[in-house]
Amino acid sequence: MDFSSSIRIAATGLHAQTARMRVIAENIANADSTATTTGGEPYRRRVPTFLSTYNNEIGGSTVKMGRVAKDMSDFNPRYEPGHPAADANGYVQYPNVNTLIETMDMRQAQRSYEANLNVVSVTRQMLGQTLDILRG
Repeated sequence: MDFSSSIRIAATGLHAQTARMRVIAENIANADSTATTTGGEPYRRRVPTFLSTYNNEIGGSTVKMGRVAKDMSDFNPRYEPGHPAADANGYVQYPNVNTLIETMDMRQAQRSYEANLNVVSVTRQMLGQTLDILRG
């Protein structure tokens, strides 16, 4: 595997983690949203998936964002009888988003992004050092 292949593989990881962070940010932004109609469903948490494929051109496995699945766990009911989205019993359904879990997922995505960025940076440094050796 050559230097450009390493950079291209790491770049696919960068793109995948960027997409993952967008999904997580959307979940966090909608954590307190309710349904727009009485007794309706609120925002449903989304979960990113990834696909790994072997790329013959670069001689290695690459990753990309797969489909974004919906988390089918239960919503969080809260007793708020005066709320416009409350059902007949006075309960409002809130999204199945746990901001603590989303924050931890975001931290993990950031670390994965940084690791891929570090691969790109180190590979570029090695390439530069190789060129310096060849010049000398």
